[in-house]
Amino acid sequence: MIIRQAFFEGSIHAGREQAFKSYVAEKLLPMWLAFPGVKEVRVLYDIERDEGAPCYPMVLSTMYESRDALVAALASQVRYESREMTKGLLEMFTGHIYHHVFDLAHD
Repeated sequence: MIIRQAFFEGSIHAGREQAFKSYVAEKLLPMWLAFPGVKEVRVLYDIERDEGAPCYPMVLSTMYESRDALVAALASQVRYESREMTKGLLEMFTGHIYHHVFDLAHD
């Protein structure tokens, strides 16, 4: 399995935390779930971290069967629509988004 994660490094604007989460749940999550070939979508919100660790208020994690499935999802129309919709989310966030792709280890 292939895991692609988007690390939102930075901060949600003060007082906008609930609006940020609602925007994700109502506007973006349905789009992410519609990516072709996606097996799993998880949205993780920061609760605590080690002292000195970078702040990731949100991490988006998606799972695909293969690299080919990921490539197809990233080339899909809904992915481009979600990128456009993400602009509204970024109005409530200061920082950077970093993407990482992992191979899920199996026993």
